[in-house]
Amino acid sequence: MNPVDPTIARLKTDHLNKLAGHVEGLYLKPDLRHLFYELTLACNERCFHCGSNCSVPGANELSADEFKAITDQIKEDFDISRMQICVTGGEPLIRKDFFEIMNYVNDKGFRWGMTSNATLITKDVAHRLADAGMRTISVSIDGLPETHDKLRGMKDAYDLAMRGITNLIDENAFKAIQVTTVVNHENINELDQLFGIMKGIDIDSWRVINIEPIGRALKRPEMLCTPDDLRNMFEFIRKARKDGFPVEYGCSHYLGLDYEVEVRDWYWLCNAGVHTASIMSNGDIGACLDIERNPRTIQGNIRQDRFKDVWDKRFEIFRRNKACDSAKCSACEHKGFCRGDAAHSWDYKNDEPLVCMKDVLFD
Repeated sequence: MNPVDPTIARLKTDHLNKLAGHVEGLYLKPDLRHLFYELTLACNERCFHCGSNCSVPGANELSADEFKAITDQIKEDFDISRMQICVTGGEPLIRKDFFEIMNYVNDKGFRWGMTSNATLITKDVAHRLADAGMRTISVSIDGLPETHDKLRGMKDAYDLAMRGITNLIDENAFKAIQVTTVVNHENINELDQLFGIMKGIDIDSWRVINIEPIGRALKRPEMLCTPDDLRNMFEFIRKARKDGFPVEYGCSHYLGLDYEVEVRDWYWLCNAGVHTASIMSNGDIGACLDIERNPRTIQGNIRQDRFKDVWDKRFEIFRRNKACDSAKCSACEHKGFCRGDAAHSWDYKNDEPLVCMKDVLFD
């Protein structure tokens, strides 16, 4: 770990102190910016790192009419000019009524984007996405062809995804096309080759994130990143950014004074429950969709509760400094900046973080 220049350290510390004060304000007065619609748990891939264990449709998934009613409700209760609907799954495009739902969302004036594996995005689908008002999309590419197909449990997944990306680019109608790569102990050696591929296609950004010890990844501990893997990944991102390429780390973790603002555009903030909420495929209401789903984290259900009431009166578990609940974190000098780290990598049974970058990236 390299020492941080004292002047830069003071500047970053000042920024982080101001952000900490801002977050305390958000705990008291949250500001919904991203509302996720989990359209289905069905997926045509079987990604070993899937945080939601997606495979087949979940029990009692919301109908198109129910998603339309939710959309009406949100428009009535919120200033939608400050909000984006984020569509995900599973693979959202598996739903036969996908365009019925999203055309309705668009007609009601919402901005929306999607996360997809892109394997189903033909030229016609790309055109229909543009007509339905989609502005942004993030597509997963998790390695070179053989590796990507292996990790995603689907033959020709890489070729189909790259075809989908090409069709999106050719449509020339979207504000941002992003590729997301989940780095693990096996595919980290392919980052340089992937970088060459990403530079050769007209995407707007490349999001590089590390595998997390959640969902299916818990069954493959040997694939989790080692400390050396993480340090190498962050150095790769930092160097690529210095060279002017739009690569960024995701919003997953507090990284310490050396890497904060070096590998993404601004300082770390977990948006769960303060800027971000989700409506799950069965109607459950929560924060980030990667968060473990249990009675503590599920805040209500849209079939019984009005979303605005839940947003205003619940979500207490996400609107406090989690570090104060943890024997491991409560005495840490970084707890005001880290706040127990990401909500999706928190152990809600033992109240401690599953991931901590301290001693990996910083002291």
